[in-house]
Amino acid sequence: MPSTDPAITVRGLRKTYVVPERESGVGAALKSLVRRTTREVTAVKAIDFTIAPGEIVGFLGPNGAGKTTTLKMLAGLLHPTGGEATVLGFTPWERDRAFLRQMALIMGQRNQLAWDIPVLDSFQLNKAIYQIADGDFRTRLDELVEMLELGELVKKPVRNLSLGERMKCEIAGSLLHQPQVLYLDEPTIGLDVAMQRKIRAFIAAYNARTGASIMLTSHYMADVEALCERVIVIHHGTLLYDGDLPGLIDRFSPLKTVAVELEEGNAVPADLLVRLEAAGGEVVAHSEHSLTVRAPKAATPQVTGLILGAVPIADLTVEDPSIEEVIEHVFASSGDAAAGDAQAEPQTPLADEDAPLPDAGAIAALAGSAGVRDGEGT
Repeated sequence: MPSTDPAITVRGLRKTYVVPERESGVGAALKSLVRRTTREVTAVKAIDFTIAPGEIVGFLGPNGAGKTTTLKMLAGLLHPTGGEATVLGFTPWERDRAFLRQMALIMGQRNQLAWDIPVLDSFQLNKAIYQIADGDFRTRLDELVEMLELGELVKKPVRNLSLGERMKCEIAGSLLHQPQVLYLDEPTIGLDVAMQRKIRAFIAAYNARTGASIMLTSHYMADVEALCERVIVIHHGTLLYDGDLPGLIDRFSPLKTVAVELEEGNAVPADLLVRLEAAGGEVVAHSEHSLTVRAPKAATPQVTGLILGAVPIADLTVEDPSIEEVIEHVFASSGDAAAGDAQAEPQTPLADEDAPLPDAGAIAALAGSAGVRDGEGT
């Protein structure tokens, strides 16, 4: 029977960085050698959530919101300042080898494949690191090559691949060990529309086939709408919303948009604009034969009735705002509320400098007989 326990549980998770500060100039540089001035920057502020097995969750926020810091803590790359988290029953920052074999973190702006050797050689290195059996490796490689349409790309050095081709190979390399938890940090960044669609289709297919739990961060709302039934919104390190996409729209956007095309030979009466604004509508665009009005949801029936009673209509649509508009409104409103004390998330290191490194025996056991170069690994 499939487990009913959450794949990911987060309780009161916090991360605070101590950031050095100094003025520019040689004098300030020399002074900082003797007495360094620092300040604390809180990147994540006591957030709580759970993610079920097989769930795809969009993790949304503007730059500096704390998204990548959270993913790095859940991947075991950073130690939190406080709180707790479990992923598949493990504490991530303890870096248990059994945990590392069941998760993957894919970052759209970082490489894991070796630059100057064929992609297939990097895949062989991952096979050794994760101790994947020969039969499983061949089966999974064939599946990934087919699903991602890699073909002859695996025989080329990574430096000869386009951005989209490299991203597909990065994803394939990260999934050879078939992780059950997958963190995707901007996986489609910089890709053209066609390649974005292919990556989204692959992620959905992988989730359906393996039942993996996936956390996805993206500034492309098409990614979120296509893949995620649930979204978590974080801003200034604070969790603002956790629920489905329609609920996000209902909570943060109380407006609807009414768009009208008039029948040929008819024009928008001047007094109609006045009556619409009196009813609570805002005329955002109009021409001689068309009209667009934004109104509170409660006033939408009255606004629509005024239009229908005033002129012959060829076409009328009533729409919720796009998810992009809603997210923009969420960030803007929360930004205003936090004005004065909002602090940007610092550029976090790939790994926690204060965390203990695994000993040589643990590395050798994980890598098997493979030779692992400095800086590479899980």
